[in-house]
Amino acid sequence: MADFVDGTAFNYEQGQRSRKLFAAVVLAALDDAIADDKKYGNGPEQIARWARSRDGREVLSCAGIDPNERVVSGLMEFVSKGIRTSVALSREESERRNAQQMEAA
Repeated sequence: MADFVDGTAFNYEQGQRSRKLFAAVVLAALDDAIADDKKYGNGPEQIARWARSRDGREVLSCAGIDPNERVVSGLMEFVSKGIRTSVALSREESERRNAQQMEAA
């Protein structure tokens, strides 16, 4: 019985690591699309094309993200804002956005 529990826990941990790896691929695709948007002006179209492709849908699924049109439009909106993922995920950016929302309210 203990071996079964250990094996299940190991498989769960491996799955979580795999999901994080695929999430990193999604973040890299977003950064690439943002760079394309700044350079060529077609970033949202690039991320939409990738997210709708077979490979993109598979990567999104493996990252634990349901690859539907709502997600695609959210990715396009994120790219159009032009904020790199490393900055968007930082604490300083989060605090700045919260302060901006509080001022607007």
